[in-house]
Amino acid sequence: MSTLFDLSNRVACVTGASSGLGRAAADALVAAGAQVVGVARRENELTQWQSAHGERAASVMADLSALDTIDSVADAIAQPFGAPDILINAAGINTRQPADDVDPAMWKLSLDLNLSAPFYLAKALVPAMQQKQWGRIVNFASLQSFRAFHAGIAYGAAKGGLAQLTRAMAEAWSAHGINANAVAPGFFRTPLTAPVFEDAELSAKLAAQTCIGRNGEPEDLIGPLIFLCSDASAYVTGQILPVDGGFTAK
Repeated sequence: MSTLFDLSNRVACVTGASSGLGRAAADALVAAGAQVVGVARRENELTQWQSAHGERAASVMADLSALDTIDSVADAIAQPFGAPDILINAAGINTRQPADDVDPAMWKLSLDLNLSAPFYLAKALVPAMQQKQWGRIVNFASLQSFRAFHAGIAYGAAKGGLAQLTRAMAEAWSAHGINANAVAPGFFRTPLTAPVFEDAELSAKLAAQTCIGRNGEPEDLIGPLIFLCSDASAYVTGQILPVDGGFTAK
């Protein structure tokens, strides 16, 4: 049974690997046996992550919101271990602007990084997966793929689009052995959600909204993520899996 979840012969790329859930994902894939290339903007944090994992990890510093650089970033990703079998699109940004205050620059940044970059990076890496007839793409959707939140109109639009992008990726590429799915994390304590957890009353309210009665911890993501990256999910594609403690069930 354990061979279903074994990633020992796989190469993975994780964007947003320098912190938060992206880093948790990158750590988990190394622990599952994969060779992992982490991609992020913050050089110091990315270097620290790579150093923690030795020869099984490599890094590429890049700003994925610069869409015209993605093809060159994809080339760099393939250098350390070869073309990836697994792509985890975890990089993201939440500008937290109320609808009436949204400006064009922040709207564009949100859509470029949260929606366009996952597509263009996948597009660049898919040909090698097609040659192998095996690949896994896991996008990071959100509760805001399903529900509206205050000051989340740009982020919600991008993450709603990402849910549909995931289904469209599955339609386009799963016949070639490339499964595309998404995880939709609930409220996890990360740098991206720091404003939420700095408000103790709001944090408690969100925990009470779950069926389990608490907010998420990074380790809660590991099992679902490894499932979607492995042979265990061979007949699962085009799905968005909430990992939210039952938040969306209530």
